[in-house]
Amino acid sequence: MDLYKEILSHALMQGEVKITFPGDACDITKIVESECYQALQKIKAIIQDDSLTDKECFMKIEEIVCVLESAGSDGGFRHDF
Repeated sequence: MDLYKEILSHALMQGEVKITFPGDACDITKIVESECYQALQKIKAIIQDDSLTDKECFMKIEEIVCVLESAGSDGGFRHDF
């Protein structure tokens, strides 16, 4: 649930927010699903890049962490370098 909140918070900060009440509410789930799908597309492209050697695997992981960060999540304490 924390990732969900991070992604939603980041998505809302990136755009204009209009606060409404029931009857005219936006679908928050669709916002988060859209952000998640875009992040998964980027992660899939990184993983499928066969041009990199196993020695470059670290860089693949770094790219994935950066995708999470761009969606509003962080890499946790393991990404403090």
